[in-house]
Amino acid sequence: MVTVKTSPPRTPSLSLSLPSFFTSSYTFHSHNTYIQTQTPPQQEATQKKTMAAGGGNGGKSDDFQPFPVKDQLPGVDFCVCTSPSWPESIVHGFQHYLVMLGTTVIVSSTIVPLMGGGNTEKAEVINTLLFVSGLNTLLQTFFGTRLPVVIGGSYVFIIPTVSIALSSRYSFLTDPNERFKESMRDVQGALIVASFFTMTIGFFGFWRVFARFFSPLAAAPLVILTGLGLYSHGFPQLARCIEVGLPALIAVIFFSQYIPHLIKSNSAIFDRFAILFSVVVIWVYAEILTAAGAYDNSVSKTQFSCRTDRSGLTSAASWIRVPYPLQWGRPSFHAGDAVSVIAASFVAIIESTGTFIAASRYASATPIPPSVHSRGVGWLGVAILLNGLFGTGTGSTASVENAGLLGLTRVGSRRAVQISALFMLFLSVFGKFGAILASIPLPIVAALYCVLFAYVASAGLGLLQFCNLNSFRTKFILGFSLFIGLSISQYFNEYLLVSGHGPVHTQSTWFNNVMQTIFSSPATVAIMVAFFLDCTHSYWHDSVRLDNGSHWWEKFRSFNADTRTENFYSLPANLNSFFPSF
Repeated sequence: MVTVKTSPPRTPSLSLSLPSFFTSSYTFHSHNTYIQTQTPPQQEATQKKTMAAGGGNGGKSDDFQPFPVKDQLPGVDFCVCTSPSWPESIVHGFQHYLVMLGTTVIVSSTIVPLMGGGNTEKAEVINTLLFVSGLNTLLQTFFGTRLPVVIGGSYVFIIPTVSIALSSRYSFLTDPNERFKESMRDVQGALIVASFFTMTIGFFGFWRVFARFFSPLAAAPLVILTGLGLYSHGFPQLARCIEVGLPALIAVIFFSQYIPHLIKSNSAIFDRFAILFSVVVIWVYAEILTAAGAYDNSVSKTQFSCRTDRSGLTSAASWIRVPYPLQWGRPSFHAGDAVSVIAASFVAIIESTGTFIAASRYASATPIPPSVHSRGVGWLGVAILLNGLFGTGTGSTASVENAGLLGLTRVGSRRAVQISALFMLFLSVFGKFGAILASIPLPIVAALYCVLFAYVASAGLGLLQFCNLNSFRTKFILGFSLFIGLSISQYFNEYLLVSGHGPVHTQSTWFNNVMQTIFSSPATVAIMVAFFLDCTHSYWHDSVRLDNGSHWWEKFRSFNADTRTENFYSLPANLNSFFPSF
């Protein structure tokens, strides 16, 4: 086992740079002054009382000191630039593939039937999305952020895609297969246009400008709601087959959190491969229930969620099929569709930024420099371009669940994620094998999400160590952005579910889609609110830079300011000399 070496915590000087929230004898007042509230004799008496209070623990005053701030997460077994052995890396790569497969199947199963496709088209779209995800993951890990992130299908593109699929311009088509191809070509055209928007934001440095003003206080709500904002894909989907989903959730928790402490071992097998053990055990259990006829008399909805033989993918998938560009025909371009998908691309940029930050923490990397953020967004645009050319029916984003898997396994290896991309490419070409894995009951997938999304949310909570939580400004920005991010998105989603359309219901379909796409994303609403408040509320006070944690990230705003940055984020093959990061 290789243990990652993290830098020792930087202890600020008591006389010069100690942040205000580490000094107990001073109180901050609104006029940017510090007033001493205890005289030296009182301070000495307070220290004696503190030491006396720690008498039960040997009288150590260190027991009452705050935990040190860590710009790299400790306790990680393998960081981004280290790897386990090749056999273990291959198993980790397969586990990453298994985790990202759920979103791929869910997104494709949602949009393809609405476009007029059957099981054959659904299997082909799933394999195409897997193939493109493998390409995009390799591009992102080699040339993008260089973080161990999987680039896969995204939920945020479902709204504009469904709007295109249900458009009245296909009403004259009676052949479902022709209708599927026609609507897919329209989605392709919109994705291609949106990809140039995303590449412009990234490669021309616009996202770098935004990231320079990014503080831990603004980043915390973004990362927290990048995980928590997907709560509807967790237990509500698990409960569709509670007798399968709940045992899966218990199995993941038991294998990852309890067995490693009950069985003392240096190999860390159970906590690193808890996902594999849980899926195999519960999948066999679900197969037994199906074979025993437990669902023979159940309603069709229950059978679809619980049975292991109702996906229709295994029989519909081809043995060998290589996806290729423009396989559905020449893309069509419509201005309204393009604008709607551009809005989805904007949301994908924001949510991917939250996932990048979470992945950097769990890979024990230093905070991401603004130039690397922008580089990652640029290659995300390339990913969306490939989505449009190949015809996946949806755009790309950084996979939240795979970032959570980094935290669960404590393995932030870039190599493991690159191996997972090879699994995506291989199993998408040999479709029968991939279809067998894609037939895992979705309640099992939802059980995995309950744990993995929670890890991403915890990464956001960890950013609060850089902030002054005793500041009322911090409390307001943090609490309000979290609440309003959940509240507004819940309002938009509930309104759509009840009324069949969003609260913004004008005669311009593209405008309705833009509003619904942006404001139904909790992470997007939260970062817009948090970033605006952090940049405007009392920003002229000298204490703001200490309270929002900006001073901790200051040295990482330039690529060459910290020697560790180059180790984690530099491009391979000396490409930094041709494409320098500023």
